[in-house]
Parts: sequence; C-alpha cells; structure tokens
Amino acid sequence: MQDLTELTAVQLVEGYRKGEFSPVEATRAALDRAERIQLEVNAFVRLTGEEALAQARASADRWRLGEPSGAVDGVPVTVKDILLLRGAPTLKGSRTIPEGGTWDEDAPSVARLREQGAVFLGKTTTPEFGWKGVTDSPLSGVTRNPYDPTRTAGGSSGGAAAAVALGAGPLALGTDGGGSVRIPAAFCGIFALKPTYGRVPLYPASAFGTLAHVGPMTRDAADAALLLDVIGVPDSRDWSALGPAAGPYTAALSGGVRGLRVAYSPSLGGQVAVQPGVAAAVRRAVERLAGLGAYVTETDPDFADPVDAFHTLWFSGAARVTQHLGPHQRELLDPGLRAICGLGARMSALDYLAAVDVRMELGRRMGRFHDSYDLLVTPALPITAFEAGTEVPKGSGHHRWTGWTPFTYPFNMTQQPAASVPVGTDADGLPVGLQIVAARHRDDLVLRAAHALYETETAGIRPPDPARAGSVTPG
Repeated sequence: MQDLTELTAVQLVEGYRKGEFSPVEATRAALDRAERIQLEVNAFVRLTGEEALAQARASADRWRLGEPSGAVDGVPVTVKDILLLRGAPTLKGSRTIPEGGTWDEDAPSVARLREQGAVFLGKTTTPEFGWKGVTDSPLSGVTRNPYDPTRTAGGSSGGAAAAVALGAGPLALGTDGGGSVRIPAAFCGIFALKPTYGRVPLYPASAFGTLAHVGPMTRDAADAALLLDVIGVPDSRDWSALGPAAGPYTAALSGGVRGLRVAYSPSLGGQVAVQPGVAAAVRRAVERLAGLGAYVTETDPDFADPVDAFHTLWFSGAARVTQHLGPHQRELLDPGLRAICGLGARMSALDYLAAVDVRMELGRRMGRFHDSYDLLVTPALPITAFEAGTEVPKGSGHHRWTGWTPFTYPFNMTQQPAASVPVGTDADGLPVGLQIVAARHRDDLVLRAAHALYETETAGIRPPDPARAGSVTPG
C-alpha cells in the first residue's frame, strides 16, 4: 500500500483529483507519523488531531463533489508556533505567555491556507521568540535532527523542518529573521525559501522588524512554489506587504537555468571557513548548474561581514519584545535570550540608525551585484548539524549562533529571496544545503534554479528513516 507520508503536496492534490485516496487518509497518516516522531525529535508544541480530521472530512466532501476550495485543499500543513493559528495558543516557545484567551485570529499566511482548504496538523517548535539558530526553549525543550537525534535540527524553524523531513505533513510555515527557515532546512535535508520581504504578509508585526520573513518549508521547490502562490498575496493587516505577484510561481518553475548568470561564492571571499564535506557537495551541485547551461563564474559579492550591524538590529528587537516583562518573568527566559536583551536595551537610537546605514549600503552593493549576475550561490551553512541543546558547536570559539551562520543573515538585511536546497551529505551522513540568492522580487529565479536541480536529482538526499521514529530516547 502506498505510504501517503512520502508524497509531496503536488502529488497529494493529484491523488485527490483522481480519487486514488482521500484527505482523510492522508491526514490520518500524517498525524500518525507526527505522533511517532514526537518521541524522537520533539517537533511539535501541540497536535490538533481532532480539528485536523474534521477539516480533512470537509475537504473529502468537497473533492467528492468536484469543488475543492483551492490549490491545497486537503493537504496537511504545520504552523510554526510564532504564527497565529485560530483555536490554538501561540506561545512562541516562552513560559512568559499565558495559554488562556480566545486565540481567535489567524496570521495572514494561515488565513490564506484556511481559505483554500488546508488541513492544520498542529504547531511546531521554536526557540523562545525565535531568537536563535537552533531550536530549544524553556517551554518545549530540545528539538532534534531527523538524521541523528543527538544533533540539532537547527532553528529557529527547527520543528517545522524535522516534521517535513520525517513525513509529518509536506507543507510547513516557518519564519526567517536571520536564517531561520534556511538553517534548519540545510541541517534536516529539506527545501526552504525566504521570500522577498513583504511577499508573504506578516501580522502581528515582528519585534525584529523588516528582518523577519514568513516562508515555505517543503520537500522540494515545486511544493514551495505551490505554497507561495497561496500565501504570497496581500493582507491589509501588514502595511509593508507587497502587491500581487506578477504571475504564479508554479508556472515559472519550468524555465530552467540555461543562460542564467550565476555567481558562485564558496566562502564569501575567504571570510568563511567551510567544512570540506560541505564545500565538496556544494561545488558538485554548482558544476551541475553549469552542465544545465548556466554561465557560472566563481566570484564574491563585495561586502564585509555585517554581523555587528545585524546584532544591533537583532538584540534591540529582542529587548523590545521582552520590554514589558517584570523581574520574575525575566527569570523564566532562556538565559541566552536574557543576555542579548540586556545588550539590546543598552543600545541607543543612534546605534540603531548606524546599523540601518550599514544595511542600506549592503542593499546597494547587492543591487549592483545583481546587475551583473542573476543568481548568487553559496553554501547555506559552512557546517553540518552539531550537538543538540547548544547554541554553538563545542570548541568552535563562537559566542552566539551568528558565528556559524555567516551565509544567511546578510540576506535578511537586504530583504532578498534566498533558499536552501539539499545537495548531498557529508562523511557522517548529515545533510548539506546550498543557498541560492536572487535580487529582490526575483523569487521566481530562485525557485527555477532549485527546481532544475531537483529535476536532475542533484538536489535531494536520502530521507531519514521514519521506521525508527520513537525508538530513540533523547538524552
């Protein structure tokens, strides 16, 4: 019998259309998988099983009548516990947010999915307020890697990535303020896109301001394009949201890479030390792009690491989100978050505006860079997944998560579309991600290039074995 948890969203919808299986069957399979993997990887804050099955039955009725509500009717979806999901508490990984209340509003991306008949499996884990690049929190504990539960899933959308990788729903909503969909996608061997800022509306507004994006986390680029078509439409609650896209992203997938000008930067001009296994896997994928007809040039964008400016923006945002907390509540915070909030609280408006100046100059440089190159390709991360429950790899010398994520946060500062594509594994069998970046508003090019890799089987890796889910007890 066909394992429905192995199918993409595109394949599920096609199966519903042909009457080969129903949304109820797909939802039951996804919920069963979610319950099994929870013991091993801790991907969920909560599962909404009864509600999901009710939504699936309603979807099955629509499909029987030949009247689906939209492009993702009956497809199981998970929602990161940063985004509002009507009927479920949104606690953001924090013990400072009370569960009580009505919780009667959907975030814009969730609302668009609900309108098109998606089935919501539950809320996925996040570090507290999404503050770091790994997923552990005082509220929900440690989220672990599907390939090796002793290692991190990455973050801050780590639960979403682990769920997709292990078949607990083919579609997931994540958020990305400094790499938070791309980091866990690279560590967990899935696809994730941080769209151009404003392409997917966000409400309530993030304390991290215009660094914060909402993005699809999926099995492949085709599913991401499908999801982006659904959620990438305006919402009046987000004043910074973009207008409608020029056309469906699903229609742009087939363009291929022939003739595209691709800049390949293996280390951002020698600024980043990349593990040999990561470098080799990324280079092989880049060579495949060249074989598909792209004009590949090994060159680097001309910018110095903007980490200090990013820290100013990030730490002050963290201070703002916790500003209302009293002394007792502050003691409940993740110690690392409490530390950066203290730093952020001491930053002045002039510090913040100086960081904005750095950001604007970085954006100018990347704008000029893309006059010459359609795409920039880099490793998504310089390393593969490290020990779970720690912010930085032991012995690395890094003090904060940004020390090992130098390829991701610059493109939150510039608001460009950027994706992580799985392109192989290292010697330990851990996934490696390749990052594809395009100029603002050219999400279509990122998806086209990623899809071209998937079609030639350069992207994608052996999925983790879900049969072992539940057999490993985290330490």
